[in-house]
Amino acid sequence: MIHSSSRGVVIDDYYKSSHYVRRFLYVGRIPQLEAKYPQTVAPTRNITIIGVGDIMLGTNYPSVNHLPPNDGRDLLNPVKDILSSADLTFANLEGVILSGAGVPKKCSNPSTCFAFKSPDHYGAYLRDAGIDLVSLANNHVGDFGAPGKSNTVRILEELGIKYAGLAEYPSVVFTKGDVRYGFCAFAPNNGTMQINDYKEAARIVKELKSKSDIVIVSFHGGAEGSDKTRVTRKTEHFLGENRGNPYEFARMVIDAGADIVFGHGPHVTRAIDIYKGRFIAYSLGNFCTYGRFNLSGNLGFAPIIKVTVNGQGEFVDAEITSVRQPGKGGPIIDDGHSALKEIIKLTNLDFPETELVLGQDGKVTRKGSATAVSQR
Repeated sequence: MIHSSSRGVVIDDYYKSSHYVRRFLYVGRIPQLEAKYPQTVAPTRNITIIGVGDIMLGTNYPSVNHLPPNDGRDLLNPVKDILSSADLTFANLEGVILSGAGVPKKCSNPSTCFAFKSPDHYGAYLRDAGIDLVSLANNHVGDFGAPGKSNTVRILEELGIKYAGLAEYPSVVFTKGDVRYGFCAFAPNNGTMQINDYKEAARIVKELKSKSDIVIVSFHGGAEGSDKTRVTRKTEHFLGENRGNPYEFARMVIDAGADIVFGHGPHVTRAIDIYKGRFIAYSLGNFCTYGRFNLSGNLGFAPIIKVTVNGQGEFVDAEITSVRQPGKGGPIIDDGHSALKEIIKLTNLDFPETELVLGQDGKVTRKGSATAVSQR
């Protein structure tokens, strides 16, 4: 996409390389232009970025009976105002967008096969709820093969939702407002950018840093399940698969230039921390996963984390709002603050040395800051 900004004309990386734009370039309908990135000038104001976890709005496979009431129109309404309140809002898209029948991954029994595809028009629900950016690097992006991936990309492009994490689309640079963002995402799964390839991950992050004001990295990693809440600081495995070392990976990408790291994959909430002044959320849990997910106990609550950074990407503060998914799913505000309580407990256990101060009111500050002192 070609658009103007305060720094001139910017061409989003993934539009420049997409099938649709390449086709238009080939027939001469738009001029062949190279993406040029003027020297970035860091914003002088603070920037707010929201991160949430897994989103799967309902699946029409193996039956439309797994779609939510009212065709999913209301599913994100309880959190829409919060999601729309930041400069940028991120989520992990757990599954593909595909109305057509599609050929699912090999399953011996479709009724127990966890393959997710939402109808095409569900993509607009993400945009209308305020979601600007999604990761496609996860174990469900390949559920319906190449057609599922390509249709998802098509829908996201039409809606203006940015994305990255596929081998074909490893990263994206885009401008929203007066801020230029760089984003990349990683997972251990086929067809995605590999979480265990540190050399390539660092290269991508460094390149994004040279083009962007703020660099956001997402990873899908770590073992999963209700008992996998701890950041072990070791390589984690699930069903024989090497799911990476989230602790090591997060610090590696920050060393390379990342400003915010959002993790997902375990389906539970994990601890938060900062490293070199940059924010890390190790797992954002099941945020909006309708119909096919186990939402019992700690699998059924998750945080909305609104992070404030300065123009250089350094952590200023954050605010945690807890949500839960009753019944078959769909987030509502959790007055019991389960996700917040879990994050406080796990952060104290896993990162007793952390510079973060976590308040019972959901405010997160840094030790020594004026706000942190006033919370004591």
